[in-house]
Amino acid sequence: MVELHFVHQLLSITHRPLTKIELEDLPMQDFFQVISVKEFISKLKDFSPVGTVELPLTQAFGRVLAQDIVAREDLPLVHRSCMDGYALMAKDSFGASESNPAYLEVVGEVEIEKIPDFTLGPGQCARIVTGGTLPDGADSVIMIEHTQDLGAGTIEIRKSVAPHENVMLKGEDFQVHDLALSSGTCIDFKQVGILAALGVASVRVYQRVKVGIISTGDELVPVHKVPEPGQVRDVNSYTLAQLVDKAGGEFKLYGIVQDELQDITSALETATQENDVVLISGGSSIGTRDLTVQALESIKGVEILAHGVAISPGKPTILARKENKAIWGLPGQVASAQVVMLVLTLPFMRHLAGQKNAFAAEDRVHVQAELARNIASKYGREDYVRVKLDNTDGKLKAIPILGKSGLLKTIVQADGLLKIPDNLEGLEKGTEVLVWKI
Repeated sequence: MVELHFVHQLLSITHRPLTKIELEDLPMQDFFQVISVKEFISKLKDFSPVGTVELPLTQAFGRVLAQDIVAREDLPLVHRSCMDGYALMAKDSFGASESNPAYLEVVGEVEIEKIPDFTLGPGQCARIVTGGTLPDGADSVIMIEHTQDLGAGTIEIRKSVAPHENVMLKGEDFQVHDLALSSGTCIDFKQVGILAALGVASVRVYQRVKVGIISTGDELVPVHKVPEPGQVRDVNSYTLAQLVDKAGGEFKLYGIVQDELQDITSALETATQENDVVLISGGSSIGTRDLTVQALESIKGVEILAHGVAISPGKPTILARKENKAIWGLPGQVASAQVVMLVLTLPFMRHLAGQKNAFAAEDRVHVQAELARNIASKYGREDYVRVKLDNTDGKLKAIPILGKSGLLKTIVQADGLLKIPDNLEGLEKGTEVLVWKI
């Protein structure tokens, strides 16, 4: 490969192994085809959403609509009361107050499940409960708290009401043939309520995205094993699985794969066949034992779309595809892998699940804070800095948590991520920033 040939040339000149600092100082383009985050996302958008399935409404929560929902009837079907009180003509209450009440004649009572069979005339009203259908002639409802029953069928009105006050009008939510919900909408309790109100007992939604997770490295051991010097427990399998679950996907763990080309190739082939997305962590940087790219290149039909994205942490991320299946080579460092997942992979999963504008940041919860110290960045890349939020002096401050990408505590201690755009070389202390809460 070109990058390995380049390293071999340097080794022949120096006659010694290159140090880590020397490797990091080498021109990155000699090892990666680094692309911008914008370019990377454009490649992600080329993948098509997964298939669809018809589900009963009780199982649709958390899924994404794969069809437009058009109202088949008006909602509400009739003018309905929003309050317990009296249905009346609004003009009969004009000028009424505590000191100058009006008086109306009660001519009926509306039962909630029945359509009134009477009509109100001037100076008349009818008792009504919340949800009751307004009788003909009525255009508003006065709350019972603003009335007094004087007996003998007379009601004292102590407040004026406007036309349509305390009334849900026919078709006010949706009129017949209105677009109620559009395809690509994520279904939560609010959408479930609309679907139920419109009589949609089952709905077509996108399937859950299936994600296979592979961890690579001779140094990895299962979580139940006590590591020896030079070994570490497999963390990524579990953290990535939880992030996939949080995004509504279905994960399958393929365990630890040793740093052998055939083993990695076999695991990738199996996971790609069985899933929509494959996440393989480790083996994406410039180390001599990194075999992910070689394994991908050896699999028939796999195209490597990117090896390197201008993001920190997470620059050596790999993106490949086989037909409509995506294969991600994530950094082995835990915090780096998690940042890539949060910024790029989870939005991609939502895209595959059919969600509209999946790569927009509108669904992220941001808080405004004051930066507590200067932060340096590199022009041309997006930096995601882990920060802790502190409000001890009455002013919310974002305190950067500085540390190596392999340190778990940098994520655990963080309340959020601060994005430094690729057109800046850092941010100064005191700058008002938006922190993405995680």
